[in-house]
Amino acid sequence: MNVSKNIRPFHTVLVANRGEIALRVLRSLRRLGYGSVAVYSEADRNSPHVQAADRAVCIGPAAPAQSYLNIDAILAATRLAGADAVHPGYGFLSENDAFADAVDAAGLVFIGPSGDSIRAMGNKAEAKRLMRAAGMPCIPGYEGSNDSDGQSDLTFVREAKRIGFPIMCKAAAGGGGRGMRLVQQADELPAALASARSEARSAFGSAELILERALSTPRHVEIQLLADSHGQVVHLGERDCSVQRRHQKVIEEAPSPAVDAALRQRMGEAAVHSARTLGYIGAGTMEFLLDADGNFYFMEMNTRLQVEHAVTEAITGLDLVEWQLRVAGGQALPWQQADIQLKGHAIEVRLTAEDVPAGFLPQTGPVLRWRPPVEHDVRIDSALVEGGEVSPHYDSMVAKLVAHGRDREEARRKLLSAVRHCVLLGVPSNQGFLADCLSDDVFVQGVGVHTGFVAEHMGLPPAAPVPSARTVALSALATQAATLPCDAQGHLQAPALAQGQAMGVLQWGEQRWHYRIQATPSLKGTAWQVQCTPQQAASEPFSLSLTHVQWLGSDRSTLAVECNGLREQICIACTDTGVQLFHQGRAWAFDCPPTHRAAEPQAGSGAVLAPLTARVLQVMVTPGQSVQAGERLLVLEAMKMEHTLTAPITGVVRELRVQSGGQSLKGALLLQIEAQVP
Repeated sequence: MNVSKNIRPFHTVLVANRGEIALRVLRSLRRLGYGSVAVYSEADRNSPHVQAADRAVCIGPAAPAQSYLNIDAILAATRLAGADAVHPGYGFLSENDAFADAVDAAGLVFIGPSGDSIRAMGNKAEAKRLMRAAGMPCIPGYEGSNDSDGQSDLTFVREAKRIGFPIMCKAAAGGGGRGMRLVQQADELPAALASARSEARSAFGSAELILERALSTPRHVEIQLLADSHGQVVHLGERDCSVQRRHQKVIEEAPSPAVDAALRQRMGEAAVHSARTLGYIGAGTMEFLLDADGNFYFMEMNTRLQVEHAVTEAITGLDLVEWQLRVAGGQALPWQQADIQLKGHAIEVRLTAEDVPAGFLPQTGPVLRWRPPVEHDVRIDSALVEGGEVSPHYDSMVAKLVAHGRDREEARRKLLSAVRHCVLLGVPSNQGFLADCLSDDVFVQGVGVHTGFVAEHMGLPPAAPVPSARTVALSALATQAATLPCDAQGHLQAPALAQGQAMGVLQWGEQRWHYRIQATPSLKGTAWQVQCTPQQAASEPFSLSLTHVQWLGSDRSTLAVECNGLREQICIACTDTGVQLFHQGRAWAFDCPPTHRAAEPQAGSGAVLAPLTARVLQVMVTPGQSVQAGERLLVLEAMKMEHTLTAPITGVVRELRVQSGGQSLKGALLLQIEAQVP
């Protein structure tokens, strides 16, 4: 296969993406002197990427289908802004062959491979057939025709028996873990097929599926490629992306702890040969599964830049966006393979807005505090803005942090320190989970990590953290601190407390504490005593004595406290319903319920509440219907992922408050099941 690509000079580049992705591309455009154009949805009108570009064009409403996935709107924006090239970023239309063709047909330069190359690799079934023909080892599986017979449940059941369980059911047209299900045994397959088809259709516009044998404890290793229009192809080493949750990457590093020089050469040569056979031009990634014996198997090729490209940039010293631009402009790569040197080690984490103990459910909400660890020696790519929000319309990843060191341990240590100082309040995130992963003994060693690392070592879902007595007591103090006066130096004053004390209630999950704050003025300043009494009968009361409480800065967001000679700083954000604070390397969100508030529905009550703000994709029950505990009730969709809710108890659906196509707010009652009396 030989794919040609038209080469034209260009001067102004439109970035067909949003958020940190757009900012990343705009940074290179600015450094190289290109003009830049941003596009944005109505929801992103005040996003940083809009301000970062020379010009910006609104392309539609918040929904991606009407904005960032709207090819006609993006092409109209190029004409309005005078752009002569388009960079797709990663995600959205970056691997859409019709978009690449449309850009080319409009007389513009597409900063990426040709539409033919994207088409060839965009379908997993076709890609595996082409890779086999090029001599690439592939995982045994089924890549049947995309017709009613080839995609029928009957055919998949037959092929699954031939392949052998466990198997992976995958969307043929996509990636990123969407439309992917692990099936352990035959009776699980029909439900997995239905769920994968639905999610694939929603995410990629195609319900076509393939099957692959599920390897035992594999590593996910990928090779970064660069290819020019003069026939030169080189690889830039490998990245290890084995730490995953829900089949989506969480931590990436380069080089891989499991790849030595000989294996790197074999994988690299196979990737380069396949790309050259395809006539590929631009940046791309060959993704492999690596078994314990050092055998590698092709999974897919990503015909775009990837989120994790930053770790490759760190160890090679190259700007991959720059070389995308140079290649698109017709420049030849100036290196032979032997010229590519890998220096040191780099690790990246993806900071995502999600509720980790609830099974990594994506979350939306306001950004009350965003204090990235800029004083640490790490790269931070993000479009978060304090006072902004995390939208339900887009991906849950809100930032990535990348550390580079002379060796793996230095990179890990620097990144762990940065993560422990990364403050995000207002919306739940995986920040604490990332720190736990980076400090896990198995991850520290590196050699025992595989794609099941999270389930095996962190738990699925990971257990919720437990606040320390110190955290609880400081949270209680924080609920009052925002309302109390302070002197010119920011020291908190006591007189506003009624009779020198304040009382209230704190709640974290199912745990509740009654607190009392006592303030005693003296010549040396106010002495503070925080007493907390847990509601749980088996728990003991505790107290905290503080001799120094001082606001740092005028915005009342950071409080310095001193207790028993130990001084520390806590970042605080108070809300109408509680207080959030960053303490001991984690974000904590405490509710402040009134003591007379009625008890909320318990897990066994039959109340099914929305675990996140989402669209109701499917309702599977009707009022009056009998259901069994564990039976599927509803499917919600948020941030490009589907979430199935099941019956908490056996009983009868007495109340149904939602319908397909509607919206649900986090915590809203969706339906009520009345327990079935034996």
